[in-house]
Amino acid sequence: MTANAGSRDIPAKKSILVVDDDEVFREATAGVLRSAGYDVSVAPGYRLALEILETDKPIDVLLVDIVMPEGVNGLALARMARLRRPYLSVIYLSGYDIPGIEREALGQVIRKPVDDEQLLQAMADVLRGTA
Repeated sequence: MTANAGSRDIPAKKSILVVDDDEVFREATAGVLRSAGYDVSVAPGYRLALEILETDKPIDVLLVDIVMPEGVNGLALARMARLRRPYLSVIYLSGYDIPGIEREALGQVIRKPVDDEQLLQAMADVLRGTA
């Protein structure tokens, strides 16, 4: 099954790990992705995210908030995740204007608030390797 919207083709059954400390945003984002056919796991912070990444569960994309509590931000989590899964794609989310963040990020940066179409298009672009 594939969802289509404009130029966006979303491959079915790709697996996404959403990491965000804001429960409402995290669950809403997961809902949008599930509705589009993705298999979605969620984590409120880096500890659970790393536990998930250390399992055999396939994860195609890490969707992670840059600013998070517990002393490990999204940039550090992405680096740790890539040590476990070198080919993991990453999309960063941020509600803050952080100068130079695109240079430090290992993937695409999307500003919050993000609308559903922007999120789904970014996901499709990353999975196609065009982001």
